[in-house]
Amino acid sequence: MVRTGAVTQDATRETLRDDEREDAAPEEAPSDGAGSPRPRRARRLLKWSAAVLALLIIGAAGAGYLYYRQLNGNIKKDPLNLGDTKVAEPTPNAAGQTPLNILLIGSDARDTEENQQLGGARETFGSTPLADVQMLVHLSADRSNMSVISMPRDTLVEIPKCTDPDDGTVYPASNGRTMTNQSLGHGGPGCTVATWQELTGIHIDHFVMVDFAGVVSMADAVGGVPVCVDANIHSRDSRGHGSGLKLRKGTHPIKGEQALQWLRTRYGFKDGSDLARAEAQHMYMNSLVRQLRANATLSSPNKLRRLAEKATEALTVDPGLDTVKKLYDLSSELRAVKPERITMTTMPNRYVGARVEPTEDAEKLFRLVREDIALDGKDAAPAKAEKKAPSDPAAADAEIAVQVRNGTRTDTLAAASGRATVVAGALEEKGFTSTTADTTSALSEERTVVHYPSADLEGDARRVAEALGIPADSVKRSTEVSGVTLVVGADWREGTEYEAPEEDNTTPESAQALNGADDKACMHVDPDYTW
Repeated sequence: MVRTGAVTQDATRETLRDDEREDAAPEEAPSDGAGSPRPRRARRLLKWSAAVLALLIIGAAGAGYLYYRQLNGNIKKDPLNLGDTKVAEPTPNAAGQTPLNILLIGSDARDTEENQQLGGARETFGSTPLADVQMLVHLSADRSNMSVISMPRDTLVEIPKCTDPDDGTVYPASNGRTMTNQSLGHGGPGCTVATWQELTGIHIDHFVMVDFAGVVSMADAVGGVPVCVDANIHSRDSRGHGSGLKLRKGTHPIKGEQALQWLRTRYGFKDGSDLARAEAQHMYMNSLVRQLRANATLSSPNKLRRLAEKATEALTVDPGLDTVKKLYDLSSELRAVKPERITMTTMPNRYVGARVEPTEDAEKLFRLVREDIALDGKDAAPAKAEKKAPSDPAAADAEIAVQVRNGTRTDTLAAASGRATVVAGALEEKGFTSTTADTTSALSEERTVVHYPSADLEGDARRVAEALGIPADSVKRSTEVSGVTLVVGADWREGTEYEAPEEDNTTPESAQALNGADDKACMHVDPDYTW
């Protein structure tokens, strides 16, 4: 098997975007000359996460039929994490429960005749797929609430080194930042998992993916998913770009290919960006969950069996979810969450040219998930667990080498002048005589943090934080530093005494939170795409 998604081709692949790929009109899929699509590993890749949530909640409508043995053979699997870095699992709560994090990945692969006809863009058939849909589902430790974070496909991230599990190809870490959707071409979904963990610090337990055909069969099985538009819409421009979605103003149940069109629509929703498409996907997923909980058609054994067969054929999962029994057990946990305790969000971001990057609000959103704080604001913040003592105790203060950097720059404020020098001086007065100030650059760090590169320096880093009154949870390991490094954040722009800011555990407005029980949400239609 030959992969074409290596780093050397990232720039070329970046130019082949939705305008030419998934928004093109469907065409007949090419074949290998024998009438069947060319076999590729991309056949294992999946698309829309709405169908995944549907499968995971299917137990609420008679999941006993999912136990047919033959369904296990339909499910495909890939390794969970292809990167070298591991993220620690969260600490159990007082009841011994831990949160569950599932990454839903959608590929733009045109890897079968059916998917090609649904996805269009004939010239991309069989090419290295992109992870154009990425959503992290967080199920709280007490199983009372669920949070979903969508990451725009254009988000600039650093993709870590990944090793292809099929042929051993090593994809080196990206040289600088590149689009997150390219991670899928660096060995498979396990590299997308590794990329998320590197960016968010969130431990991911599982991944699930589903293809174009799976969405169509799922929407058909529930008898249609209600969606709303505030004006007539036809997603098609003069150049043929668009999903082809055509709806009248108001709320309509959509199914089959029309449901897929809704999930793919960019041209015609709001500003025509991927951010608008993510909002439409959230509305669809919320509505689908409500339908699955209430729809009586799934009580039919034959319909449920057909749904189960289609759904399992569309799935690729990690080994921890590779049987119907495991999927059903997971569904039993997910279906316990009421729609009003489900919160859909989009990772807060800002434009960098035609791309986007995470903002400070994004890090706040990631922290809330890491600390298992409900995004709907209905739970009190959990008590923070005491951090375990470092394996290597701290050296004497005078022997601890510390570098101090100025990270007080923000989106709206220039860096506070001389902060590295001032804080370095304060440390020296406290006996840390091996302290130096790095005055060569001004960083941007929302909160003051002490970084350390390896376990043998964790004790030293903790001692520096203690001397300055910096909380222990602001001491973090980082591969980007070579020694104990104190970054003075925007929360410490003056003075020599650090005062930890009061924790704000509210979901940022920029996350565009949508409640799962909101059945009044309606997509705004661009006037240029109305009829």
